Amino acid sequence: MTLRVLVDDLRSFRDGRAADVARTSADGVALLARHRGARIDELWLDHDLGGDDTIWPVVAVLEEAAFDGRPFDVGVVNVHSANPAGAAGIVRALERWGYPVRVATGAAEVGYAD
Repeated sequence: MTLRVLVDDLRSFRDGRAADVARTSADGVALLARHRGARIDELWLDHDLGGDDTIWPVVAVLEEAAFDGRPFDVGVVNVHSANPAGAAGIVRALERWGYPVRVATGAAEVGYAD
């Protein structure tokens, strides 16, 4: 079974595929903690999470784990943010720590609910 984690305040998977979804950075951090030690096949990250909330607390957890020599086991991190500067920052930060990152801005897989 594929484990997908989506951190996005508004979007979901258009085809209804199974995923653990977090709508805030705090919930995203909690999801990572819940799946610590498991293989996360797909991690989907949006930069802007509503109001002043951003993905950076989630990125910090990933960075700290790698710094400690215990990175999360992630198949691919898909950065699907519509914020170009934010997306670039996420990519730089995670690639620096060896995470496999794919820029997925405009990905057809995620979208707003009708």
